[in-house]
Amino acid sequence: MSYNFDAAVSPFIKALPPSGLAKFLDIMAANPNIVPLSVGEPDFDIPQAVKDAEINSICEGKSCYTPTLGLLELREAIAADIHKNYGVKYDPKTEIMVTVGVSEALYTTITTIMHPGDEIILPEPCYVANKACVILAGGKPVSVETYQENGFVPTIEDLEKAVTPKTKAIMLGYPNNPTGAIMSKEQIKAIGDWAVKHDLIVISDELYAHLTYGGKTHTMFTSFPEFRDRTIIFNGFSKAYAMTGLRLGYIMAPAAIINAMNILHQYVVLCPNVTAQYGAIAALKYCRQDVDNMVAEYSRRRQIMIDGFHKMGLPLYEPEGAFYVFPCIKETGLSSMEFVEKLLEEQEVLVIPGNIFGAGGEGYIRCSYAYSEEILHKALERIALFVTKYRNLNKAK
Repeated sequence: MSYNFDAAVSPFIKALPPSGLAKFLDIMAANPNIVPLSVGEPDFDIPQAVKDAEINSICEGKSCYTPTLGLLELREAIAADIHKNYGVKYDPKTEIMVTVGVSEALYTTITTIMHPGDEIILPEPCYVANKACVILAGGKPVSVETYQENGFVPTIEDLEKAVTPKTKAIMLGYPNNPTGAIMSKEQIKAIGDWAVKHDLIVISDELYAHLTYGGKTHTMFTSFPEFRDRTIIFNGFSKAYAMTGLRLGYIMAPAAIINAMNILHQYVVLCPNVTAQYGAIAALKYCRQDVDNMVAEYSRRRQIMIDGFHKMGLPLYEPEGAFYVFPCIKETGLSSMEFVEKLLEEQEVLVIPGNIFGAGGEGYIRCSYAYSEEILHKALERIALFVTKYRNLNKAK
């Protein structure tokens, strides 16, 4: 008799829907003819200095476990980089923890701070894993819809409607995936003051901090000193340095919560990949020009996407960060999922439905411009034909 593993599965796992992104990545892998605008992954090569540092670390026999928090040299480099770019100081010995990507930073943070029944406010659309991690930790995700007319940033009025005595934290992600929105200093100050008023933790995912355009710059949440002692910040090397597969991120937070998170971290991962850590040190010390070159190319691609969707006549929030556009497709008469499935079937172009990113995403699609200009132009031509067809069909109803 075989064991009934279905009955053994945790109710927390059963409560999780399958990742909306994973489905589309599988589709793309199975069909090489697809024109993709789907993956949020840089198409650039790893900077040469990172490659050299990693190769040298292996050749020099640097393949042992590191401290659980990560190599001190890397944490010192992170602290120096943050202070140089944002003027914010973190103690590399006690206030920085290196993680296996920002995904582990998210899981470790939520699992550490959650008590059963705690609520976390999630302005949405947002990264697909945010809600899942809250559920896994036994908490309750509370969605707050954001709107294009407000730049996809939550209003204090809407946040006030969502807060309850059980609210533990608010989780923000700016520059935003999927919308490309960023927060102004004034918006950060207002949300920070609101968090202080309700005595909430602020979790700020700032992975796309280096990727901003049109003269806009990212403001770190803890650039306001009064928010530092209640804020947990994520960042990493995947997007800015094209190091996605090396899986390296970091958390910056007060020492007390870093110490608590490190207890979970040491049991779950023991330590981050040592070779990747040596590469990250080189990235921070020597590769800012590589980042600037990538941002310049993303900026050109961003404009191609903006022009292409404007030419189609689709409403579009012009992104100021990350590498996504989030056009509104409501006038086609199709839901986000219908649009994506029919576009794939009829034009072999793959985009991501906005509804998988939560409240407010329905009626939108996410398109990545982390692809060559050739791919972008080809995809836009096919999307334009598709939009024209279904816009006309919708008008004829």
